[in-house]
Amino acid sequence: MATIEEQIKEIQDEIDRTQKNKATMHHLGKLKAKISKLRDDAEKRRSSGGATGRSYAVKKSGNATVGLVGFPSVGKSTLLIKITEAKSEVAAYEFTTLDVIPGVLDYRGAKIQVLDMPGMVKGAATGRGRGREILSVIRGLDLILLFLDVNNIHWEVLEKELYAAGVRLNGRPPDINLSKRNRGGIEIHPTLELTKIDIELAADIVREYGYINADVVIREDVTEDQLIDFLSGNRVYIPAFIILNKIDMTDSAHLTKLKRRLKGWKVVPISADGEIGLDELKEEIYNTLEFISVFMKPQGKPADMEEPMVVKAGSTVGMICDIIHRDFRRRFRYATVWGRSAKFPGQTVSIEHELADGDVLTIVVKR
Repeated sequence: MATIEEQIKEIQDEIDRTQKNKATMHHLGKLKAKISKLRDDAEKRRSSGGATGRSYAVKKSGNATVGLVGFPSVGKSTLLIKITEAKSEVAAYEFTTLDVIPGVLDYRGAKIQVLDMPGMVKGAATGRGRGREILSVIRGLDLILLFLDVNNIHWEVLEKELYAAGVRLNGRPPDINLSKRNRGGIEIHPTLELTKIDIELAADIVREYGYINADVVIREDVTEDQLIDFLSGNRVYIPAFIILNKIDMTDSAHLTKLKRRLKGWKVVPISADGEIGLDELKEEIYNTLEFISVFMKPQGKPADMEEPMVVKAGSTVGMICDIIHRDFRRRFRYATVWGRSAKFPGQTVSIEHELADGDVLTIVVKR
């Protein structure tokens, strides 16, 4: 019996051989679903079998974690040293980082963990160059910084490896809901006209993932790849932008040409070595992470309006409890909020209440 890897290769070969046109779209869609399901199964087997060899264990800290992701020898380690207090361990004979090196960027009241990742190579998603270990760290990031230099801007190689590992850059989960039922087969219920996938193919893709009876509600005009992503359930959606390094080694005409090639991407040009553009980079990191400020008010005392607590947008009262003290969530009684997230000043809220920028918060705990 063929192994999962052999089955994947056989299906991929068939996809490559098949001419892509309207008549073959349905067949290719089913093949895509088959190969995606097999890859998911292979990954589950690897995970359940336990990791072998070294792995990168990185303890997350600070308000958010961002990663410098790029090819070997592009200057990631230099940048980390310039914007944080970290000292990156570099192998002189290969000019590449040996491990994941963390540093902390202090900026506008936020503590942002920055990880210098080992250089990524083509084939990383299949394990080449310890790619699986690197990608497992990347999947847990809050922001990916695709680090290129002016002599090598092949971002599509990095994006392809990330995509194969289930990382979707600057995307969001598709608006789809699936409910199992006891009988009746697969029913697709779009709430709008589907122009990128037909109902029959959508139902066949759902079947490929082992569902026999289910209602599937599709609330946006999704592609077959987005439907497959939803059914896989293991995709991560991470914001990203491009850092273009070594701009002091080229002229303005060539830099303009490079930016045209990177059209559609947010690009921050820098020179890590020459310390050019680093302030702009810090500001872009801060803005992309969407931080908010929350002012703490001790019970019966004035609020501290000088030093806010900086947290990510979407943070709840419970998340603030976790930051203040490990026992605060367990001992939580109630909280009081003034500001944009409150229906009225001084509203009493629960631990699940989502905060807004500029809120004033009092947390009351059991003694």
